[in-house]
Amino acid sequence: MFGLGTQEILVIALIILLLFGGKKIPELMKGLGKGVKSFKEGLNSIEDDKNEKKEEEKKEDLKQQ
Repeated sequence: MFGLGTQEILVIALIILLLFGGKKIPELMKGLGKGVKSFKEGLNSIEDDKNEKKEEEKKEDLKQQ
């Protein structure tokens, strides 16, 4: 993982804790979780649109035969 050891990760976590404080970190993680969820929903809707288009094309091909 980028050549980071356990000690380096702990130091980074400690610095983040000092910068944002204990109360702010859960709020940041909640916002990050909502962002990831929204991103995944967007990807799924794009895939659904592609699948619907393929199904419509198959139906049109069957009608033409």
